[in-house]
Amino acid sequence: MHIKKILLLFTLILSSNLFAFSEDDILGLWLSKKEDGVIKIVKKEGQFQGYLVWLKPLLKSQKQEDVLDLENPEDSLKSRKLLGVKMLWGFKFDDDQWEGGNIYDPVSGKTYSAKMSLEDKQELNLRGYIGISLFGRTEKWKRIDSLPPKL
Repeated sequence: MHIKKILLLFTLILSSNLFAFSEDDILGLWLSKKEDGVIKIVKKEGQFQGYLVWLKPLLKSQKQEDVLDLENPEDSLKSRKLLGVKMLWGFKFDDDQWEGGNIYDPVSGKTYSAKMSLEDKQELNLRGYIGISLFGRTEKWKRIDSLPPKL
């Protein structure tokens, strides 16, 4: 009987480690929930940040390189191009989560506190919030291997 309990305990311990992620598992290209943007997450100086590397323009006549940050609350930034803008910054890895970061939403021009976690190596949960994470919204992003074609 003791052997069965030990084997069961050993199996539970092993299976709990199967889903553990390393801090660099988040690096790479991530397609947003609405499939209108791709963020490249990189590690720089011990923190994780993400840059907008592809976007789908709202107007068919517009090129992605020409889309501006019109909703930015800072007037001096309204004329900057969105492509290449840092959208995520300040994240640190702790216990299977990347926490303590921020996300910039170019649609609203607002910046939110954020945290990220992986469902698996192909699906990212990104939670943006104000104050505490209880008051926020989670989006699921999909990992992609390469950028979609330019529009």
